[in-house]
Amino acid sequence: MENPQSQPQDSEEYPEVESRFSDLQMPDLTPRGLIGHFGPGIILMMTGIGTSHLVTAPVAGGRFAYALLWCIPMAYVFKYYGFEMAFRFTNATGKSLIEAYSTAWKKWPLWYVLVTTLIQCAIGQAGRLIAAAAVLYYLFTEVVGWGFTMTQYGLVLALISVAIILRGSYEAVEISAKLLAAILVVSALFVYIQAPAPLSEMGHFFLVEIPDGSWLVIAGFLGLLPTGIDVSLQASEWGKAKKKGMSKIRDQLEDMGLANRFDPFAPDVNDLAVYTSRLPSNAVQYCQSWFKIGTWDFRVGHVISFGLACIFVLLAAVWMYPSPVEGRAVMGEIATIFTDSLGPAMMSVFMVGAFAATFSTAFNYFDGWPRIVGACCRNLFHGTAELSGLDPNELTDAHRKTFYSEYNIYRVTMIYSLITSVAIIAGFERPVFLVLVASALAAFVAPVIFFLNLYYCLIVIPKEDKAFYPSNFARLFGWFSLTVFTVLTLILIYWTLWLPIFGS
Repeated sequence: MENPQSQPQDSEEYPEVESRFSDLQMPDLTPRGLIGHFGPGIILMMTGIGTSHLVTAPVAGGRFAYALLWCIPMAYVFKYYGFEMAFRFTNATGKSLIEAYSTAWKKWPLWYVLVTTLIQCAIGQAGRLIAAAAVLYYLFTEVVGWGFTMTQYGLVLALISVAIILRGSYEAVEISAKLLAAILVVSALFVYIQAPAPLSEMGHFFLVEIPDGSWLVIAGFLGLLPTGIDVSLQASEWGKAKKKGMSKIRDQLEDMGLANRFDPFAPDVNDLAVYTSRLPSNAVQYCQSWFKIGTWDFRVGHVISFGLACIFVLLAAVWMYPSPVEGRAVMGEIATIFTDSLGPAMMSVFMVGAFAATFSTAFNYFDGWPRIVGACCRNLFHGTAELSGLDPNELTDAHRKTFYSEYNIYRVTMIYSLITSVAIIAGFERPVFLVLVASALAAFVAPVIFFLNLYYCLIVIPKEDKAFYPSNFARLFGWFSLTVFTVLTLILIYWTLWLPIFGS
């Protein structure tokens, strides 16, 4: 969708362009270099792994053995492009998907995202936080005998998370995610290698079974494997905050007239596009290199997350079935996977991995959801737009002192999430049910986010830009995946909401 009246100038009209971008440092694309450059994809992986893998997956295996294995490839395959498009959009434009959402009629996607995110900040975060709190509750209250409650553990973890994030920046989130991911992967692989599930049961990955009473668990699986598609918006904001590739040079391109300046209050979707054919060769190479990094960052995280989901379901099916897996001692029940299979010594291995997974989820969400609320506000309100930004190095006194700045909206939302999630934990006696409800909520909003991500990638990224524009397969399978996921969501809504409320 080209707008001839708003096209940026060709780089040839600016003799100084090449020199302006001559200092761009090309990233190392070797396997070791790629891992070092990874960020948003690993954060995305660790954001989902906590409750989906350490609670929902063992619930599925403990209650229904291998019957729900089919949900894992279903979720990972058909949700792939819902996430991939978020990485693609940010790496191709240097902008967040939230900017794209602001171009819709009356900005309805922003209001939709804002409302659902505020709900998730409370209910969703409670489900994530309680999983991390449950690890500490089992280890220190039930095993060691300390007198602390689940609520107290949740409060401590929430305060630690908020303190680290507010004193740091995006880098703090990225470093924490990488460290916790390494701990989780090593501990999970070690245990599974010692006690693998029988190969004869692997056929359940391809056999759709729906046992009685499994609909809420299925909804939880499809909602939070690998994580909720709404987290793709967080990944887009994280990609922008990383300031590599197109997000690093976008402002320069706008200043030099090589890309249009986007105005969320006079939004033209064409202004989001960057035509790489108009850029100097070194800038194009730089952006394409970081696009490759962003793509592999997501793919590696997606594959690792898939493998871990399979491991925890299989181990639960072997060592826990039949088990209801419920109550405040949920982590104690799940810990039997390791203690019964490999002995009590493995409990420590499990607990380290379990805490790494669950805490990383809660930690990342304390940054991600408030970041989305702030992003929505900077595209909805003029005052917030004039005081946009979260980078500590770019904040002014006005950002810090004005209550409606993006920085302060972000901070207030984080505190709101802390208070409401801890309050919910204090008053709720069924943590597993809470996790499943939070997961199902993520599934119900997913089709809308999926559609918008795919739609804006296709209309914003120039078709002639073969490096960034989705391939024929990506477009076709993306639309097919959206159709499948929408149908599944409607079925889940019918079985989990309509029938219980209105009856058959």
